[in-house]
Amino acid sequence: MKVLPAMLCGSLLTGLFVVTPAAYADQQLAASMCDYVKADDKNRFRKLLSENRLRLRNIYDGVMCDGNSMIRHAVKNNAAGAGEFIIKQLPAAQITASGDIAWAESNHAGSPLIAVLKERAGGGE
Repeated sequence: MKVLPAMLCGSLLTGLFVVTPAAYADQQLAASMCDYVKADDKNRFRKLLSENRLRLRNIYDGVMCDGNSMIRHAVKNNAAGAGEFIIKQLPAAQITASGDIAWAESNHAGSPLIAVLKERAGGGE
């Protein structure tokens, strides 16, 4: 009878060690994405997504850069190339619902990404 609790405890500990590297890898990927957006390096950003077989629309909500979404991070850092790539990869409904257009207009009115956001959302100029 004492073997069963020992096996359960052992399998739980093993599971913890298996899960931890995956979480660390995800954090590294997110940090790399944020770095590439900040540097406006669209090609390396695209390559990172491709090498890891990721679709931006599937992971976008889970990645935060300095407390902002990737689009807001791009606007804040004047990363027009990477920002435009991100905007074009997301569904128009997600752009509209995010509030990024209003945020960009009120915080960074001169950003060229505002026009791209509006166009993608369907309210182009």
